Amino acid sequence: MTEPGELSDEELLDRAHQLRLLALRGHRDARGAAHRHETEVRRRFGPPSTMNAALESSPARRRPFWRFW
Repeated sequence: MTEPGELSDEELLDRAHQLRLLALRGHRDARGAAHRHETEVRRRFGPPSTMNAALESSPARRRPFWRFW
């Protein structure tokens, strides 16, 4: 099997996804391989981000919950 570091970005993402699906279905050998591929994905692309993280860092002032208007 090809090492995760030797794959192109598209191949790496596809293989990581397929291995994770196999691992979720209970294939014994897929769990470790999926972990290695996902680690390489995080190394290349950084941690996953969410829209919520961008919204939380906005400088908008929060109103106190007890005020009615």
